[in-house]
Amino acid sequence: MLPNFKTERRAPIEADICLIAEGCYPYVPGGVSNWIDGLIRSFPEFSFSVVAILGRGGSRRSAYAFPNNLVHFQEIELHQGGRRSFEFPGHGGALDAAALADTLADLLNNRDCDQLARIQAIFNQGAVRVHSLEMLMNSPKAWKVITQMYEQLMPHASFHSFFWAWRALFGGLFAILKAPLPPAKIYHTVSTGYAGLFAARAKLETGRPVFLTEHGIYTNERRVEILMADWIADTIDKGLALGDDRFDLREMWIAAFEAYARICYQSCDEIITLYEDNQRLQKQLDADENRLQIIPNGIDLQRFSALPRAGDDARPTIALIGRVVPIKDVKSFITAAMIARRTIPDLQALILGPEDENPEYARECRTLVSDLDLSDCVQFNGAVNIADYLPQIHAVALTSLSEAQPLVLLEAGGAGVPCIATDVGSCRELLEGRADEAPQLGHGGFICDLVAPEQVAAAAVRLLQDSWLRQRYGDTMRKRVSKYYLARQVTTAYEQLYHRYGSGSSASLLPAKAG
Repeated sequence: MLPNFKTERRAPIEADICLIAEGCYPYVPGGVSNWIDGLIRSFPEFSFSVVAILGRGGSRRSAYAFPNNLVHFQEIELHQGGRRSFEFPGHGGALDAAALADTLADLLNNRDCDQLARIQAIFNQGAVRVHSLEMLMNSPKAWKVITQMYEQLMPHASFHSFFWAWRALFGGLFAILKAPLPPAKIYHTVSTGYAGLFAARAKLETGRPVFLTEHGIYTNERRVEILMADWIADTIDKGLALGDDRFDLREMWIAAFEAYARICYQSCDEIITLYEDNQRLQKQLDADENRLQIIPNGIDLQRFSALPRAGDDARPTIALIGRVVPIKDVKSFITAAMIARRTIPDLQALILGPEDENPEYARECRTLVSDLDLSDCVQFNGAVNIADYLPQIHAVALTSLSEAQPLVLLEAGGAGVPCIATDVGSCRELLEGRADEAPQLGHGGFICDLVAPEQVAAAAVRLLQDSWLRQRYGDTMRKRVSKYYLARQVTTAYEQLYHRYGSGSSASLLPAKAG
């Protein structure tokens, strides 16, 4: 369970660095959560606080033991019902519903920090009373805001659908603006979205340095989810009318997340990403080119390089290492296993990752395994220590619809295991090399199209049937990781960044590096 200090009501200690995370640390193991845990542990001389943003419900069990230098932990539940009270402008018309509606609509259109500052000012004007967020959302004032925005933005659409979309999007915004802001010398968010909004709010209220480390491009990931979502009603049919400028619900969701991203980019002193292609997408949302920099992921190579490799006499094994969620496209991996087994009858396909984030999708995957009669081939092993499994895996396959710079490919590469991956994020440069790689090391695996189980299966068969190719690609991956993706290189980059901003006149000196 989470440590006791999450419920303490005393004022939090000012931390050197406040990390802001949405939907990951400390509840979801792996990926960005591992990155956060590793970052905190890499700097024992710094004190950290963590703000964890999550939706309604979900796990409250930490997947991580909190390090000693994590001095404050805070949850923000975006849709928390009546369980938390906030201070809002009080009675007598102090909350200007018309101004708030205009400003929220303006935020969707203009998407900059001015609108965020205006919303904050509207919330903080007038007499103050304590309300729950749910009371505000259900108040006559909120009704006026919703109806006015409906008339401005989507009078052609279903009001019922607009109402619930509005509550989800802007209820989250209000929760972010009214949650406690822990004191810190530096605020560091690991995504845009609601975490990025919280960082932007910290910049507005404190003027302290704000960083963003964007692993995957949040707006792209949300766009994929929104376009695939069957819970968002399509309220209009534009057909082939390219000149139809009516606003639909999916467009409102996308516009909101793009607005949140732009506001975050405008607020950040440094905008960090893991690889160059991400910067192109950041620039499309007006990120300042002068604030952009690249700090890739890194791993503890020693932990993986000493692992033995799976032998030729072992059962042919491929593995997908990741959460069982739609964006990982686990169903394509299962289908690829079915196809590959036609050539390799004793194939073993492991799915190594938690199933609790999206239980319905996990059930669908298990049903697919049963329907395809793959129960003796495909195994669900849940969350595991990857180092325990790599010595029995001949190839790792990643069938994701979206990725940033997957740690699993670096970890597999560090162990000399060749990889198969879809052409998303930095997967191609991890497997085929960066443009500035010198000398060119060659390929460390195969890149496939999205939702292409036939390609994944063909690549798996090639690797499983050719031990020489498997050895060569595995060696290449290990060389590439050892040259470009070491944890100590990442630590040095962030140490320099934290000290550079922490020693400025607007913030107290961060502690000097010991030794």
